[in-house]
Amino acid sequence: MNKVFKDAGEALRDVIRDGMTIAAGGFGWVGLPENLIAAIRDSGVRGLTVVSSNAGSADFGLGIIMQTRQIRKMIASHIGGNTIFEQQYLSGEMEVEFVPQGTLAERLRAGGAGIPAFYTRTAHGTLLGKGKEVKMFGGTEYVLEEGIRPDLAIVRAWKADRAGNLVYRKTARNFNPVCAMSARFTVAEVEEILEVGELDPETIHTPGIYVDRIVQGTNYEKPIKWRTVRGQEHEVVKGFSPRREWMAKVAVKHLGDARYVNLGLGIPTLVADYVPDGMGIFLHGENGVLGIGPFPEEEELDPELINAGAQTVTVRPGASFFDSVQSFNMARGGHLDVSVLGAMEVSRYGDLANWLVPEKMVKGPGGAMDLVSGVKKVIVMMEHCAKDGTPKILEECSLPVTGRRVVDLVVTNLGVFAVDRTGLTLIELAPEVTIDEVRQQTGCPFRIAGNL
Repeated sequence: MNKVFKDAGEALRDVIRDGMTIAAGGFGWVGLPENLIAAIRDSGVRGLTVVSSNAGSADFGLGIIMQTRQIRKMIASHIGGNTIFEQQYLSGEMEVEFVPQGTLAERLRAGGAGIPAFYTRTAHGTLLGKGKEVKMFGGTEYVLEEGIRPDLAIVRAWKADRAGNLVYRKTARNFNPVCAMSARFTVAEVEEILEVGELDPETIHTPGIYVDRIVQGTNYEKPIKWRTVRGQEHEVVKGFSPRREWMAKVAVKHLGDARYVNLGLGIPTLVADYVPDGMGIFLHGENGVLGIGPFPEEEELDPELINAGAQTVTVRPGASFFDSVQSFNMARGGHLDVSVLGAMEVSRYGDLANWLVPEKMVKGPGGAMDLVSGVKKVIVMMEHCAKDGTPKILEECSLPVTGRRVVDLVVTNLGVFAVDRTGLTLIELAPEVTIDEVRQQTGCPFRIAGNL
């Protein structure tokens, strides 16, 4: 059995067509099928529906076929740093169906497994759950989501044999296995092709039954997107300051006896720098890694760790890699103890809004909706006020919510609030901040702890 084709163009030539639905593997800048994406661009097909976690950037990954206006619709969880994606969505030029990241992975898995639909808690009570069938299980309401069965999947792996068995490297696994198994026809590009029998069956991540054709990729860019290093400027968290360092240390203090902790993008990435080794915490990256820490200055840069999710990382003893389906099983299934997230707004009773400013800016839900629907404790880290000085802690969120009554603790540059069903309690003040300052810059009433 030989599924090897000479190049990406040849592998797609009699498969690609106008108006088809394509699932594309990858997460951020990692594990993208670069050669196959370029071949789609060169084919000139149009009117595509593309299913992908996100879309790389404006000039890398799926961004290159957005430049040529070949995508009619995106089904995605996150815009990321792709400015073309955002522009085409906000202008109405491209239709976008936003799907929470874990739900997207499960919809692909269900489609490939012959399961037409499933119920999930994720997105219940939010804009993305509006109009969907709701059913009660065990006293909790869940929304119905349909499986996705693409016409074609394009994926990227590290190694393959000629029978189509695939092995991925580190966080480059991400959405690739689930895309490969979801589609009616799958083409994989790989860095190395071996003879049948040269791969240890114990190491195979995607069995060859899911893969129809293979090409050997060339000229991989593997660009470095960002890194964070303690004591230096944090590119992801612009304007790093001693106050934000205080916020990170406070958040670590409130992790308590948590063992498994997820960190979101932005200010929460700083938490990784201040978790002492002795705490025994395993940091979780939505990109598919558990057991990570801050990236040491002296260690060689590894794009498949750096570009792939919540923070720049090094792998610690006891770490593990897995795909996006497993990653969000951990979240929705209640296996993660704490998630530390950024926010645009938080309400008095713990509603969270962090994914959309209508008609102005959109991040996409990413994995946040899955996390807040299943994780045991949610900590929000954010600036107390927006850039225009308006409060971000409000009586009710004015922006579309990510989850209702899900926040347990809010850490801002002014102080720390505990949240429960009765509202907010200010439990700690930032250095050189007064209670009056906090009152003036908060958009709702709050109680004050007795020690303040």
